[in-house]
Amino acid sequence: MEKERLIAIRRDLHRIPEIGFQEYKTQQYLLNLLNQYPEERIEIETWRTGIFVKVNGTAPEKMLAYRADIDALSIEEQTGLPFASEHPGFMHACGHDMHMTIALGIIDHFVHHPVKHDLLFLFQPAEEGPGGAEPMLESDVLKKWTPDLITALHIAPELPVGTISTKSGLLFANTSELVIDLEGKGGHAAYPHTADDMVVAASTLVTQLQTVISRNTDPLDSAVITVGTITGGTAQNIIAEDAHLEGTIRTLSEESMRMVKKRIEELVKGIEIGFRCKGKVTYPSVYHQVYNTSGLTEEFMQFVSDHQLADVRTAKEAMTGEDFGYMLKKYPGFMFWLGTDSSHGLHHAKLNPDEDAMETAVNVMVGYFSKYAN
Repeated sequence: MEKERLIAIRRDLHRIPEIGFQEYKTQQYLLNLLNQYPEERIEIETWRTGIFVKVNGTAPEKMLAYRADIDALSIEEQTGLPFASEHPGFMHACGHDMHMTIALGIIDHFVHHPVKHDLLFLFQPAEEGPGGAEPMLESDVLKKWTPDLITALHIAPELPVGTISTKSGLLFANTSELVIDLEGKGGHAAYPHTADDMVVAASTLVTQLQTVISRNTDPLDSAVITVGTITGGTAQNIIAEDAHLEGTIRTLSEESMRMVKKRIEELVKGIEIGFRCKGKVTYPSVYHQVYNTSGLTEEFMQFVSDHQLADVRTAKEAMTGEDFGYMLKKYPGFMFWLGTDSSHGLHHAKLNPDEDAMETAVNVMVGYFSKYAN
């Protein structure tokens, strides 16, 4: 597929961002393109708002898989681009429009240039939340089309175009969404002694949560607790009877994740006693760490470097969360960063990745699959 065609598809997808399990227009757009290929070359199955595409091999003995996530984020786009989001309040601010386009480019090549083994492409919904990978793994489709290897990529705005970066072992952290609700007794602002102020309780809790990192986590380990939103109260002269906090937890080990959650729950119990309130802690979405299979990852890096398909760099562990980790827990494989050279980072309203990076990614995966699927 020519670069101009890749760019046109990516811009079409960029215009129609949709959040997890609501990717109806996105799914239909992808199906419209995929249904143009000869039926003897590909097989298509849908799963909720996702899609499975099997490109048939000439004498298949194995199945190599590639995952592309398809959902967007609840962000108001501020790029000012002529192909900016047409859905107010939503944006492809994590590069999933490019992820999908790259997958389509790889499919197009192998439809016209068959290899021995089958290739399976997973267009996965809800990566940003509530999490589509884990339930997708339980689908009937993956019971009949079981990969021997699975791969994926993620754009990296901080890396130059023409670069990929990955490593064996841990690449992305364990992540968990965090929601805390506090419920106390409201009252008149002039009579604080008759109420239990949940704004004060929530503020105290946010400060205490940071001690989990500074005083309960091994200094040689890594963990993050971020409270991203706090809501509470209804008016400036009313003492708030409830407060709602939302955030995220990131750790480099599963053991640290268990410890952090235990300490958060203990601190909330302390807030209950100290502020005479009720507290509730929930974890709406939990993502398993992305752990690349040793051997396969080094082989991939060496192949790309030897064939000069991209500049290969060794990555460092990142606190980024990715539910592709569930797929790597079940199947051997790897994920890698793709340099896209943007002045604004992931999840930013002005993210504008360089579209030339898609051609690099297609060439890398076409080269890799051409060798290892024959």
